[in-house]
Formats: sequence, structure tokens, C-alpha cells
Amino acid sequence: MATYVVEALDEVTLDIAGSEGKLAHCDLMSPYVWAEGKRYRILVRVVPNPLGPDDPTGVIWAGDSDYGLNFVMRHEPSIVPGPDPIDAGGCEDPTVVLGAKGDYRIFYTGVDRARRQGSMLVAEGPDLERLTKRQVMLSAPKGEGNIKEATLAQGSDGRFHLFHEYARDNASRIGVAQGPGIEGPWQFADDPFTVREDSWDNWHLSTGPIVQCEGQDPVMFYNGATVDARWRIGWISFSPDFSRVTGRGIEPLLVPPPAIDRVATDIAFAASCIVEGDDIFLYYSLEDRILRRATVRRYERETEVKP
Repeated sequence: MATYVVEALDEVTLDIAGSEGKLAHCDLMSPYVWAEGKRYRILVRVVPNPLGPDDPTGVIWAGDSDYGLNFVMRHEPSIVPGPDPIDAGGCEDPTVVLGAKGDYRIFYTGVDRARRQGSMLVAEGPDLERLTKRQVMLSAPKGEGNIKEATLAQGSDGRFHLFHEYARDNASRIGVAQGPGIEGPWQFADDPFTVREDSWDNWHLSTGPIVQCEGQDPVMFYNGATVDARWRIGWISFSPDFSRVTGRGIEPLLVPPPAIDRVATDIAFAASCIVEGDDIFLYYSLEDRILRRATVRRYERETEVKP
């Protein structure tokens, strides 16, 4: 049975000199980082602080790095709200799928003009500064809300699984839709797992990145919280076809340190992973405003973890 351990923590910084002040005094969330050749790239949700009544809940900016810790940001954002009402309220939670020809397909959350509903949208293009919004990929079924936080994985049976966060009964949950390819069509399936009544993840759940390595069960570094929204990062593993849970950590993998400001948001929230050798680089946000990277290692142990 596998377990996962944090070996190191690093600060992730953004060089915003080229953004002409557009990123100054902003909060940073949802850092989606990936390796492309010898470079690292990032898409990150940027939110004004303080958030005014007419400000978007997110604008998505891109940046580049040699080592994956300090990113030089582009001059202009990659995805901005509107003009259609479905994402006029904000653009959040980017997830990148690289095409065979080096093109980009970006899954992101579009918040409607009234800030009442989130849907999963797609933008695509030949580079991160020429993206075209193409379609609504997933909308909430009746009785649910706020489809967001896309995580895409292909199972051993060939099917694609689009994990996502959704809202039900004043709580966040993790759902999944299945389809024959990344274009869908998507059909909602049963939730892959749920909350645990006597644990740190007893009320809210939200999707995190999935790591798939040959010969190992896929693992998701997911986000869980109590009813008062104290978010932590944990892990859960699945069979290769994602049909069942094979392990789940009892305690959180990452807990935010005490905030300097006692009224700050008590949250650690996973967004993306890169695997290099035995290291899993897990990118996450703290307090909905700053970015970090954890180096995680997988170890085998004899004690079985109950799902």
C-alpha cells in the first residue's frame, strides 16, 4: 500500500514587471503549472484585492519560468471575462490540455454576469496569447450548481473522466462525467467518493490534480474542508480504470501555517502537479492569495489505509 509524504516546501513568485501594474495588489489562486520542453509555464487566476462590486472574480494570466518557482508574467491576460453573459462575472480555475500539434485547450470556470452560477468552458488556440472561447463543456444538472475545477484523466479502459467540483445542499462535492474523448459527449456518473463524517474533510470536497504513473494506482491530491471552510489538501487513489477507491490518507497531506493576519482565509488548495523522477511537484495556493510548491514523495508501506 502506498502513502504520500511532503519532503519540501517552496515559495512560488511572479515577476510582474511587464504587466504594467495590472497584477499589483492582486490575490493569486489556482496555479496550473506544466512542463513544456525545458521551460515551465503557468496559468493563474488573478483577483483584485479588495474585490469591488463590479470587479471580475478572476482573470487568467500566463507566465514562464526556467525552474518552476519564479515566473515572468506575460504583458496581457490570456482569458478575460465576457463578452457573453456565461463568463462575464469572472474566469477561474484553468486546466491545460496540450494538443498533438502544440496547441492549447484550456478548461476553465466561467462565472455568469450575476455571479450566481459557474459552468465549465473551453478556450483553445495556437498559443497562450491567442485563445478563442469555443464552447460550454459542462453545465450543472437540475438541483446542483457551480460546475468548476476541472481535472481530466484517461482510465485504463480508454474512457476519459472529467472530475469537477459542484454544489449541493450548501456544500461542495466532487463529481465526475465520463466520455469517449476530451470533446465528450459527457455523461454524469456516480460521485467517485464522498465526505467522511469524523474527519477533516467532513463537509466540503473539491477536485485536485491527478498523477498517473505506470504500474501505480492513479492518485488525486484533493481538497477537503469542514463546515466552516477550513480547507486542507489530502490524497486518494483509484484503480487504473477509476472504478473504485484503493486508498485514502487519514490525515491531511498539507495544512496551512497560521496566518499572520488572524482574519485571513484558512485554506490550502491544490491546483496542479508535475512529476520529475521520484518527485511530485504539487502547486497550491494559501489563503486564496499566495502560491506555494510542495515536493511530495510516494512510499510503499504494509499498513492498509481504509477508503
